[in-house]
Amino acid sequence: MSHSIAYLGPAGTFTEEASVRYDSEATLVPLPSIAAVGSAVASGALEEGVVPIENSLEGAVNDTLDLLIRESLLRIRRELILPVEHCLMVRSGAVAEEIQVVISHPQALGQCREYIERRFPKASVMAALSTAAAVEQMKVSQVPAAAIAPRRAAELYGAEIIDEGIQDRPNNVTRFVVLARDDHPRTGRDKTSLCFSFAEDIPGQLYGVLKEFADRDINLAKIESRPTKDGLGRYMFLIDLEGHKQDAMIAEAISLLQARVSICKIFGSYPRYEEARL
Repeated sequence: MSHSIAYLGPAGTFTEEASVRYDSEATLVPLPSIAAVGSAVASGALEEGVVPIENSLEGAVNDTLDLLIRESLLRIRRELILPVEHCLMVRSGAVAEEIQVVISHPQALGQCREYIERRFPKASVMAALSTAAAVEQMKVSQVPAAAIAPRRAAELYGAEIIDEGIQDRPNNVTRFVVLARDDHPRTGRDKTSLCFSFAEDIPGQLYGVLKEFADRDINLAKIESRPTKDGLGRYMFLIDLEGHKQDAMIAEAISLLQARVSICKIFGSYPRYEEARL
């Protein structure tokens, strides 16, 4: 039976495309923000939600990381990886040489920064809530404007594409996660994401935590930090590791980690993307 999936909308975004690839038969429900997607899933209003979490050019999507840290009911159930090709689009008949402002989501603007500076050195940039919203803003702009968005957005909103593949690097991919109230059962080809922080800053304590994983031959795929927002110099550390939280060595390492830190939250265990059947 088909079910409903929330995603960072509106229609015409890369998140919509990722959602379709995840479940082409689901009813897709566009929501205006990552926080709104998280709330819909955490409340039980919708079973799953799709949001971006990381881009190969611009790095982490902080709104998603902050949501996972803050919302105790959310888990990562799956991950999806989508190649991202940006297009430059304008109102029908507009002249590229007259463009005064380029509009898109901040992540897309960052992924096309060199292109914008090279082709439109005198234009200003304007952030939009999504790439699709950027197309709508472009169409009603009082000054000649262009939007950066997926090809589908041009089809949906009647814009004219004047340049394609404008991202600064050809291997531009975005990682999305499927949020749910429960994560995924063990498959044998899994990944686990978690976060932790320390009560006080003591030399060697981060090393001590990471050593627990190294001693058990657990590969850390990624480690980064986010401010705890409790004060300058206070950080939350986020880790992606290979394996499932129910694997014996990982469960042991996490238990020892929990004894060393003040806060620890497991975001979820889920199949690594190459094993996901979408």
